[in-house]
Amino acid sequence: MPALTTLAAVASAAAATETHPAEGYDGFIGWVLGLIETLGAVGVGLAVLLETFVPPIPSEAVLPAAGFLAYEGRMNGWLAWVAATLGALVGAWLWYAIGAALGRDRTRRLVGRIPLMDHADFDRAEAFFQRWGVLAVLLGRCVPLVRSFISIPAGIERMPFWTFSAYTALGSGVWNGIWIGLGVAFGPAIKPVLEEWSGVLSNAVLVVIALLVLWFVVSRLRRRRRERTAA
Repeated sequence: MPALTTLAAVASAAAATETHPAEGYDGFIGWVLGLIETLGAVGVGLAVLLETFVPPIPSEAVLPAAGFLAYEGRMNGWLAWVAATLGALVGAWLWYAIGAALGRDRTRRLVGRIPLMDHADFDRAEAFFQRWGVLAVLLGRCVPLVRSFISIPAGIERMPFWTFSAYTALGSGVWNGIWIGLGVAFGPAIKPVLEEWSGVLSNAVLVVIALLVLWFVVSRLRRRRRERTAA
């Protein structure tokens, strides 16, 4: 009995001193670290799936965080990479299915009805895909926003499904591996920075995203004004 009591006390003390995954990290970065470690590799895959299907969630912030947790031994880096690649592939399949189901004309009409978008945006994306084909799918996985919407013209043009899947998996796998690897490689350097400046860096990430959205809106509004003036 005394031995059992001692073991229970040790376990209780260990549980009491266990830290939360995000403890010591503030803001967006702390939230990402906590979410990923709470859900494990599945959380990485879900985050990338959401980023692929509902941009602009920044996978470039999620993937290095997974690598950082792998550096600290709190996550399996290989499982995180597999989950991220599967998440990207499933998201690409969803957009591919939407393009295949809607077809060219209906997709073009829908794009023209989206605020600050017009038919010329669809025409440019379609021309880009028709020119580059599988290379557009492969390299498009490395470009924010493009990696989401490049799957639509692939579905419209009925690119062979397994060809589309293979190039999507290859491009996503390389891209995810780079960002997770950076989180692992620079873990020793970025850990003290994150512990001290995670709040500031979190705000900086959000500000950059907000500025990009603002730039897109302002540039589109100015273009619309020029077009009305010319007309």
